[in-house]
Amino acid sequence: MKVLITGGAGFIGSTVASACLDAGLVPVVLDDLSTGRREFTAGRHSYEGTITDAALLDRIFDEHPDVAAVVHCAARIVVPESVAHPAGYYDNNVVGTLRLAQHLAARGCTRLLFSSSASIYASPEGGSAVDETAPLAPSSPYARSKAMAEQILADVAAAGDLRVLSLRYFNPIGADPLLRTGLQHRLPTHALGRLITAHESGTPFTVAGTDWPTRDGSAIRDFVHVWDLARAHVAALLRFDAALEGASQRALNLGTGSGTTVWELVEAFCSVAGDLKVEEGPRRPGDVVGAYAHSGSAKRLLGWRAERSLEDGVRDALAWNARRPAVLGG
Repeated sequence: MKVLITGGAGFIGSTVASACLDAGLVPVVLDDLSTGRREFTAGRHSYEGTITDAALLDRIFDEHPDVAAVVHCAARIVVPESVAHPAGYYDNNVVGTLRLAQHLAARGCTRLLFSSSASIYASPEGGSAVDETAPLAPSSPYARSKAMAEQILADVAAAGDLRVLSLRYFNPIGADPLLRTGLQHRLPTHALGRLITAHESGTPFTVAGTDWPTRDGSAIRDFVHVWDLARAHVAALLRFDAALEGASQRALNLGTGSGTTVWELVEAFCSVAGDLKVEEGPRRPGDVVGAYAHSGSAKRLLGWRAERSLEDGVRDALAWNARRPAVLGG
């Protein structure tokens, strides 16, 4: 099977491409390289450009008429940035997804895996588990852009133009265990990335928000290894038709099923990397108390469950961080 992966030179997309290769699937990468890295496309069919470039999409499908499905990972993803620059997020994540969906339908490529986000859920009191039927209440422009894109794709699917599996990621950590790819940013903004930066620089790590209604006051997340996420995409591609169970679209949670507070993440990090300085700070714009996944549907429909531990994620992220300069430079 040949698979088009938009955003396939980014963190998630490149890891999905590696998992596809390992499973005997052939990835075709489309990325504008605004945040993705050309190095992550080495040895893979790749095209540089945007998901709204109709001529480029036509060229891809003309050169790869056997593409059987699309994994749509291309998106802007930084919550504070989305608060500061919402228009760009809606243009890229919502309008771009609509244009891509229209083009896929026109080309007769009807299987779409959409890279969605658990940030679209309403945060339950105290940060508890949510399943796919939980109320939605996205609290940042980034999260709203994902919820809007999901609704657009559901409407397009209901009209018979596409079939869509929306995979709602919780909080990806780690790296490809073979260290082919990982986080491309030297100074990532998510919690584990900031922990690594603090550890390397000897500066304090700030727990952003310590007054949430959780067991220790810090926000709660479901930290899922990126390789487990990549394995889920392969399973979804191989079981796409069966997983829909006759429907035109479906959403599936991808998480560990276990909630971890930021303080607990700090503890796990220190158990692997050693002690570091920690301080408390205010909540960041767009932050929420969080939740963790009920992933029973993914287990039932995809035969998938998360297998790698929080500590595995920390170790792989540290290993990639040490290797990153040799792969990407700087």
